[in-house]
Amino acid sequence: MTRSLPYLAAAAAACSLLRAELPKSSDDLFRLDHIWNATISMGAAEWTALQPPQQVGRGGPFGGPGGPGGRGGGPGGGRGGFGPGNFLAGGFITGLDQDKDGVLTQAEFTDGFRKWFVEWDTKQQGALSSDDLRDGLNKSLMPQGPGGPGGRPGGGPGGPGMGLQGREGQRNGMSGAQGINFEYVKALLEFEGVPFKDVAVRYKGNGTFMDARQADKKSLKVDLNEYVKGQKIAGVSKLNFHNNVTDVAWMHEPLAYELYRSAGVPAPRTSYAKVTLNAAGSHTNHFLGLYSIVENPDNNWAEKNFGTKKGAIFKPVTRELFKFQGTDWAAYKQAYDAKTDLTPKQQERVYDFAKLLTDADDAEFARRLPEFLDIDEFSRFMAVTVWLSSTDSILMVGQNYVMYLHPKTDRFLFAPWDLDRAFGNFFTPNPDQLSIRKAWAEDNRFLERVMKVDAVRDAYLARMKEFQGTLFQPARFAKLVDQVAALIRPVVAEEGAAKLPPFDMAVAGKVDAPSEDDGPGPGRPPFGMRSKPIKVFTTERHQSVADQLAGKSEGQPLGGGPGGPGGPRGPRGPGGRDNLRGIGPGGFVGPVIFKAADVDADGKVTEKEFLVLANRWFVEWDKEKSGKLKQDDVVAGLNAVVPPPDFGGPPR
Repeated sequence: MTRSLPYLAAAAAACSLLRAELPKSSDDLFRLDHIWNATISMGAAEWTALQPPQQVGRGGPFGGPGGPGGRGGGPGGGRGGFGPGNFLAGGFITGLDQDKDGVLTQAEFTDGFRKWFVEWDTKQQGALSSDDLRDGLNKSLMPQGPGGPGGRPGGGPGGPGMGLQGREGQRNGMSGAQGINFEYVKALLEFEGVPFKDVAVRYKGNGTFMDARQADKKSLKVDLNEYVKGQKIAGVSKLNFHNNVTDVAWMHEPLAYELYRSAGVPAPRTSYAKVTLNAAGSHTNHFLGLYSIVENPDNNWAEKNFGTKKGAIFKPVTRELFKFQGTDWAAYKQAYDAKTDLTPKQQERVYDFAKLLTDADDAEFARRLPEFLDIDEFSRFMAVTVWLSSTDSILMVGQNYVMYLHPKTDRFLFAPWDLDRAFGNFFTPNPDQLSIRKAWAEDNRFLERVMKVDAVRDAYLARMKEFQGTLFQPARFAKLVDQVAALIRPVVAEEGAAKLPPFDMAVAGKVDAPSEDDGPGPGRPPFGMRSKPIKVFTTERHQSVADQLAGKSEGQPLGGGPGGPGGPRGPRGPGGRDNLRGIGPGGFVGPVIFKAADVDADGKVTEKEFLVLANRWFVEWDKEKSGKLKQDDVVAGLNAVVPPPDFGGPPR
């Protein structure tokens, strides 16, 4: 939107009376000993336009009108609301729709459940255990392409079933893959009382956006240059305000970035800000809360770290990094998500590295790898990533990192991104025990090949040993936690008194043990697991890595990819289960189906029980009594019976 906004003009006039005191440089802006003040003001139309468009045929995942093109702003609006159904319904339709007409008859629904039962009863025992249901659902529902039906088969370049790539030209990530896109609106930004007119503001995030779906405190991206060229704060044109919704301590991400930078990795810088919202007709001086400001990995970031703006910046989302797919960039574009305009030479460099990794034998690969990869920088990046057990990353999921192609060396460098899940704050069981020699999924061919090269492995282990004695010392983290806590605690209190007890517990290093009732659902930790406070995690992680370096322990290997062998004990599952199998769709819907079907509560589901459940759900979900279920009906039905997944954030 480019029209003049009288509401913003009035706000700008008011803030002109305030004393202007902006940071002098980017180093002054990004610092962990200061909290900035930011106010975002917009008109009523802009506030409405800021909300993501209603997804057609998805039952109103973000509230608001349920019809096509409607906008969602409140919780639970639209047919079916937000929940697992918005992710799983497409898989049900695809898997059960025999005549491929886009709807399910009762016969198709029941026959599909019968087919699933036979496929999932791999031991031919005539009954399914809870593990059988979970693994079967993962197998049957995960091979869906991005964005539901019609997406690329098998999840596209992101790897089978991960579903983290959006449709061509749209944003990637968990919510982006569901077709949820964020549009910029025009607003006024007051930073330390200084007005910046006509800035562009939009929501950002994936899991954090979903976790904040019923609150106003969502992560935000502010672009000062979108409408007014050359407008900057301390030389910075884009600001990322992260809501820290997955972290009761508000410091996982800032301290993780600090650790990477201390290790010589060109990680983004961070600071904190108190953010206030004005939206005409709905919000006046509405305190959103404490945010972390994260440096945008753009050309300004590149110039700061590499002394040039001519390099290529990528933000990949793929579990098959550098898999050769020919020499047409269209096959790579969505997965590599370039943030700069690529030259033909830069594209060719991706092709060449991909061809080497895909086709070369071990000897040739080891000999030529230094031509393409900055081994010293990569060893630093991997040492910190593995030590932090940051598995929502290149290690397991295939996302949340930045790749930079240096214009002078023609080599690729790596930097972290989206670190709210660092310090073991993800779905990985026992993250403090993660193996340092097998910390990545075994179907990750890029890491499997690269980390087997002697030069890389030796450099990586040398950095791990070096950092163990310096950067990874628990006392160092404890001091940082206490320093940051003293700075931000008053602002945490401003967000609400209920947020102080978990904050104080996290800062003190006290663990709130999970109960048997913990499981997926609002305000509960994912799959009965709670992340350990930073002080506890770093102490136990340091000991585990020390034991592994001394040869006293092998650590806990991460295991294979979806459906693959090996791996640590999965959430509430038997040993030998892969982590991703535990957190796939079966992890959400499996326990619900099992409990609903096991009417005699004998711990197993027979074929008869399974088919009775199918018939009952069909009748219940067919609200219009049409004898057919559309995708909206399946969305609403699943959302009615399966609790919404919780992405590990604090209780809301």
